[in-house]
Amino acid sequence: MNHGDTAFVLISAALVLFMTIGLALFYAGMVRTKNALGTIMQSFIIIGLISIEWILWGYSMSFGPDKYGIIGGLEWFGLSGVGGAPHPVYAPTIPHQVFMIYQCMFAVITPALITGAFAERMRFGPFLLFSLLWATFVYNPLAHWIWGDGGWLRSLGALDFAGGIAVHVSSGVAALAAAIVLGKRKGYGREILQPHNLPMTIMGAGMLWFGWFGFNAGSALSVGPLAASAFIATHVAGSSGALAWIAMEWKCSGKATTLGAASGSVAGLATITPAAGFVGPLPAALIGIIAGIGCYLAIRAKNRFGYDDSLDVVGIHGVGGVVGLIAAGLFASTVVNPGGSNGLFFGNPSQLGIQCLAVCVTIVYTFTLSYILLKVVDKVLGLRVPEDEEISGLDLSQHDEIAYNL
Repeated sequence: MNHGDTAFVLISAALVLFMTIGLALFYAGMVRTKNALGTIMQSFIIIGLISIEWILWGYSMSFGPDKYGIIGGLEWFGLSGVGGAPHPVYAPTIPHQVFMIYQCMFAVITPALITGAFAERMRFGPFLLFSLLWATFVYNPLAHWIWGDGGWLRSLGALDFAGGIAVHVSSGVAALAAAIVLGKRKGYGREILQPHNLPMTIMGAGMLWFGWFGFNAGSALSVGPLAASAFIATHVAGSSGALAWIAMEWKCSGKATTLGAASGSVAGLATITPAAGFVGPLPAALIGIIAGIGCYLAIRAKNRFGYDDSLDVVGIHGVGGVVGLIAAGLFASTVVNPGGSNGLFFGNPSQLGIQCLAVCVTIVYTFTLSYILLKVVDKVLGLRVPEDEEISGLDLSQHDEIAYNL
């Protein structure tokens, strides 16, 4: 037991929780005034909902005793057997419970990310049911595949330091399924659906950036060179992502926007996440640049495909997660992380193939299950608010409140 490692991971867990609050503000600033509280509520209530799911069955399904490389068993249901002693695989220097609560915060923020795709048009009750089902049948298996002891992607050698598969690609792909099933917002493409509070969005982006150090550096699970390397890679990628995004904006529209700077930083941070513990500072800067350019172009292209991803979850987290996983297959180095593998540029081309396979499997599994779950919930409860309630806004129609008394 190492008390320094224990304190570090507990603080990192709190930082990841702080990210979910930052995400609520980041998203809320981008919607219209009438939907601000409803958007905040979706992220905030996820904290309670998924935390309870996690301690009951989520942690056991994700990290419990392996069943054929596909899922963890329910031997740890209700945290039975998850105590203060270290775990030899997951938590060799910290209490098992500390590892559990750290991973809980990852499980919390992932379905919260999806909410940006259907902002301003989903009913609250069906949203809760979908989030619970999605965490159970999509997030938990994916987390076991890549991080669980015996998970088949982990055994294959796929690299994902802090959540490219289970967090970013899964949320981005689920967001695409949600945007397709729910359809476009009323007035989309005909009216200007302007963000109502960009200072709130910038504040949320800053909170995300701050919390991301717990997300990525904390995934080292100990105080040492690997945590420091992941911390630096995270900051460098967020910085270069913001600069690349506003450079693209400046070139294409003649102006650099605050929303672009915020979006670019989040794109860089999301993209470096799977590679943060495997690459050095200069590859991290290049990954951030690719993220800023690639995610910007992905968002500009969404209109051509005809789906309404309200707050660009697909373009930032989906595309960013894919780019980050592939980048790990290119730039990973055992000099940075002796416990990882070398990528293509360091003499191991097979790693790139493994990364591409992991990406493809994640996309297919996540889209299929997300689409089915959305359709089932829609059939049983109805996902979308009626037109008159969409016009009045989610704050009034779903919560009987207003964000601003002007």
